[in-house]
Order: sequence, then C-alpha cells, then structure tokens
Amino acid sequence: MQEPVIRTEALTKYYGRQRGVEDLDLEVKRGEVFGYLGPNGAGKTTTIRLLLDLIRPTRGRAEVLGMDAHAQGVAIRERVGYLPGELSLYDKMTGSELLQYLGNLRGGVDRGYVASLAERLECDLRQRIKTLSRGNKQKLGIIQAFIHRPELVVLDEPTGGLDPLMQHEFHRMVRELVAEGTTFFISSHNLPEVERICDRVGIVREGSLVAVDEIESLKAKALRKLEIHFASPVPLTLFQELPGVRDARLENNTLSCSVVGSMDAVIKTAARFEVLNVVSPEVSLEEIFIEYYQGGSDA
Repeated sequence: MQEPVIRTEALTKYYGRQRGVEDLDLEVKRGEVFGYLGPNGAGKTTTIRLLLDLIRPTRGRAEVLGMDAHAQGVAIRERVGYLPGELSLYDKMTGSELLQYLGNLRGGVDRGYVASLAERLECDLRQRIKTLSRGNKQKLGIIQAFIHRPELVVLDEPTGGLDPLMQHEFHRMVRELVAEGTTFFISSHNLPEVERICDRVGIVREGSLVAVDEIESLKAKALRKLEIHFASPVPLTLFQELPGVRDARLENNTLSCSVVGSMDAVIKTAARFEVLNVVSPEVSLEEIFIEYYQGGSDA
C-alpha cells in the first residue's frame, strides 16, 4: 500500500487563545483530488500553512510526501506547487518576468510548458502585473503553481475571479495532471466545482474534521427529500415509524418526507400500495455542506 501524500496526527494550532485547528487527523492518497471544505474561520488556510511549514503547530505533526513538514519544510516546498488564497505578486514585473524569476528559483523550468499553460488560460504574459484584472492575476497564480510539474499541488480558492470557460479549462488541466500521478489538495468555497473534480472531500468545522469521505458516499448518507404519489390514501404511521424517516406528512395521497441514509425501507413499504410517481431530487454537495453546518453539534 502506498504511503499517503499528506498525513496529519493530532495536528493542532492555536493563535493565543484563538483556535486554528485542533486534533486534525487526515490522510490524502497519492493521485487523488482531495477537496477541503469549510466556511471562513473553520481552519482551512491554517491547515495549508501548517502542511507547508509556513506556520508551526502548537502540537501534533504533519507529513507531506513522506517527510516531516517542519524538519524538512524546504525539501517539501521544492516538490509542491502552491496557490495561496490571498495572492500577492510583484506588480512592476510582467507575467513573463515573474514566471521566469520563479522558475529560476526552482533551478529552471520548461519554457515551452509555461507558454502552453499561458495559452490555455489565455494569459497575456507581456502585460505588467499591476495592470491585470483579478482574474488574470489568478491565472498567473495557477501557472506558477504548475510550472515545475509538482508531485503535489495545494490550491486555496483556485478559480476565484475566473470566468466559466477558464474554470472549465482549469478542470481539464487538473484531470490531465492527475492522469500523470499528481495529487491535488484543494480548499474551495465553490461546491459545484469541488463536486465536479474531487474524488474525496473533508469537511472542517470550528477547526475539527466532521466528515471525510468520497462524494458519492456522503450523498448516500445525506438527508434527502422524497415525494411519493399514491393512487389512494395510505396509513401515514407506517412511514413515520421507518428508520431514517423524518418530517413525514400526507396530503392529497402524496407522502412527503426526508430520509437519512438508505431509502430501501421506504421504497419497500411504498411498494405495498399503488404508486403513481416518485420524486427525489439528487442531493448536491452544497446541501450536504449546509446540513453539516446548520445541524449544530449533532450533524
């Protein structure tokens, strides 16, 4: 079994009395796209900075690419591409000058590959950075994270400011690099995007992980809405007593309810009667996320 690309054990960071993350146990597999979700202040950026040894933990430890994040931080950063959430660039440089400078710091990069990334993202490298829009600065940030073909790419809100076409191209670039064995760790508020490109997600709340799973598995466990239209009245109590059923009500021969987990018992009970129609909208990652955060400590 391959060693995970990222592993944390009881990773904790406090800023004085303020909590950053607490007792974080997390593993990210090689070659996967891992989405890291949570609202502002949940601890997402703190986690990333700890992984890259940009800040030091209060306690616990982290390993990245099999190396200790603190003791071997420089060696780790040589093999990682990173796009921070708050991107700061040298305004007086052109895009080309910036990428050449960063490439030289890494011992040189393939200029043809850099040019191809810029072409795909429609990024004009001749312009001075101070003249660029937010979206074009973000393109430069993505390019600099990719230019050395890193083993691991850590991205904090990668598509902020990008139009839908550029978001689509970015997703293609991610899939291509994954096919080559690159691992991605993506922190994002763009839930449809995470649902589209990520293999697994971790949901962090108030500095602690509340869920880590494949997206489809999370959906299978999530609260889902269900409507069953019957040809004639049915006894409501039959459905109210079923495991996982919440808020069941009956109106005009239509049963409405919410179901947590498997719907097998509901479907089998409904099959005892004449069913005209069943409506169950597919749950989205956004609905799962909201459920974890609105559900309080019992989510």
